[in-house]
Amino acid sequence: MARIQAVSPDRASWFVRLAGWFTRRRLGKSLEPVGIMGHNTAVLAAAAAYELASERARRIEPRLKVLAGLKAAMLIGCPF
Repeated sequence: MARIQAVSPDRASWFVRLAGWFTRRRLGKSLEPVGIMGHNTAVLAAAAAYELASERARRIEPRLKVLAGLKAAMLIGCPF
């Protein structure tokens, strides 16, 4: 459980709702970090841009990107 509560759906901006819809569409569930970043739309937009750029990068093999992401998640204790 995060120490910051996710933004409530009735107070979420259209961009936060759109990001939540894309997350549910791609991953099958709504992720808590998206709701937390929804408190600051600029942070959510920057994180989304980073994720899309990282996903579309072609200089590194896809297998290596997955391994690097897994290692980073292990280092910070991310449950995903």
